[in-house]
Amino acid sequence: FFIQSNLSKQVSGAMSEVKDDGPPKKSREDYRKQKELDEARKSGLEPAEQDEFGVDINPHIPQYIKDSPWYLQMEGPTLTHQRIQPETVKTFDDVDKIYKKGVTNKTATKFRKGACTNCGAITHKKIDCLEKPRKIGARWSGKDFAPDEFIPENPNIDFEGKRDRWIGYDTTAHDEILEEFAKVEKVKQQLKAESLNNNERIRQETQSKSDSEGDEEDEYKYTEGANMPGTKFDNKKRQTVRNLRIREDTAKYLLNLNEHSAHYDPKSRSMRDNPLKDLAHKKPSELSFAGENFVRSTGQVKEITKLQLFSWEAGQRGSNVHLQAEPTKAALLHQEYVKRKDEFKDEVSNSIVEKYGGEEHLKAPPKELLFAATEEYVEYSRTGKIVKGQEKVVPKSKYQEDVYVNGHSAVYGSYFSGGRWGYKCCRAVQKQAYCTGGASRTGADVPQRSEEVEPTNQVDRSKPLIELHQEKMVEERKKKKQQLKEEKENPLAREERLKKVLAQIDAKAAEEAAAGSDERKRKYNSMIEESAPTEEEMEAYKLRKHMAADPMSKFKDTT
Repeated sequence: FFIQSNLSKQVSGAMSEVKDDGPPKKSREDYRKQKELDEARKSGLEPAEQDEFGVDINPHIPQYIKDSPWYLQMEGPTLTHQRIQPETVKTFDDVDKIYKKGVTNKTATKFRKGACTNCGAITHKKIDCLEKPRKIGARWSGKDFAPDEFIPENPNIDFEGKRDRWIGYDTTAHDEILEEFAKVEKVKQQLKAESLNNNERIRQETQSKSDSEGDEEDEYKYTEGANMPGTKFDNKKRQTVRNLRIREDTAKYLLNLNEHSAHYDPKSRSMRDNPLKDLAHKKPSELSFAGENFVRSTGQVKEITKLQLFSWEAGQRGSNVHLQAEPTKAALLHQEYVKRKDEFKDEVSNSIVEKYGGEEHLKAPPKELLFAATEEYVEYSRTGKIVKGQEKVVPKSKYQEDVYVNGHSAVYGSYFSGGRWGYKCCRAVQKQAYCTGGASRTGADVPQRSEEVEPTNQVDRSKPLIELHQEKMVEERKKKKQQLKEEKENPLAREERLKKVLAQIDAKAAEEAAAGSDERKRKYNSMIEESAPTEEEMEAYKLRKHMAADPMSKFKDTT
């Protein structure tokens, strides 16, 4: 009870030292203004708050994180109370400072109280002394005192440092061990090389004497010198080294970094497809790597594949042929099979020609005549017109073309209006009608164009397409500038255009409602010319668009 009362007194004393009981309460108006200011900062309309260091505070941070405790008495917006305080961070001693080993340069001249009675060092006792026990200790002899060792004073070590079994380990001791093993390995290699040279000399001397032993010894000799697939075996050093990729070679998966390039299998390190398909101007044989499938289909791979297929088919028919066991026999049988097959084809073709004739049709003309290659030179301009040479004659079909009947200057089908075809010269829609010139054109058919407006579909074919595109972009910029200038001079012009568009939309909707038709049900092949909508048309569409998700869309504003 006494301890609890004393603690409450201390807390109350600390609270009394604080000048304010907390931040002043805000009124409803101040709270509303502060909330509006926070919303403006979140939307970017107002600049963000800055702490005492001039750093912007993220306006999306919650209020309970941004506000500091009232007892800290922070002035202004800050986030210091959320950061790690320097006084709370624990610091630990360095490893070298703690476990510095060895002896100091201090050597005593007389015995000190509490020192080792054997060697005279003050840093340990006689029971911990590592020197050889003296016949007369330093305490009694008064000479030959050992230097003191390094002892850490009040070490401040963390949890891991106390349990680190390699702390204070001297790495120079391990370097000495490595040097010793390297020397021993070097001597071993020298002795092995000398013994191999002696054995090679003895083998060469005895080789001439062992020629009469037959081919058995030669067979063992070649077997010993053979290398296994994927390895290199050096008989002198007796070391096996696996064939690895040269470091200077580019890896297969780095030839083309496109995601949709050839697939690379990391397990088998194979890329079957060609990763350099984009280089169409180069042949696969000219590339550094054209895929595993290209390697499998080049050289003698095709012949070996045919030979393997022949051996399988011969084995199914009962012949004793095996490509791996008897490759020479399989190759000879395949040659004989191909020869007999060619002879049989020639006999069949000759018998057919002798019976039915037509040998002259079997002789194919040369490739130059087949592809109709000529030396005619034709040069075209950028617009597609012929500058030099003669235009290629277009072959006519078996049907009649450009046949004008009943005085027409155009064929039937050159004109289309109101879902019906007709003649372009007189706009007549009946097939066998006589041409009346322009008399049959109605007022709706004849396009009326004002004299002031110039046609915009005339294109200067002499200019390249780039210049035409640039001129078009310049005209569009001029139109936009002119429109902006008009809006500045008359701010209500845009509103007036918007009202006109809204009136047109309402009128069109009323006509469709009265006629009972829907614009969405019109035919696909309608000839109505549609242009890109303007800004006013897009805004009017958004204003008149029916929002199904809006719960208040069905209520009309009566105010």
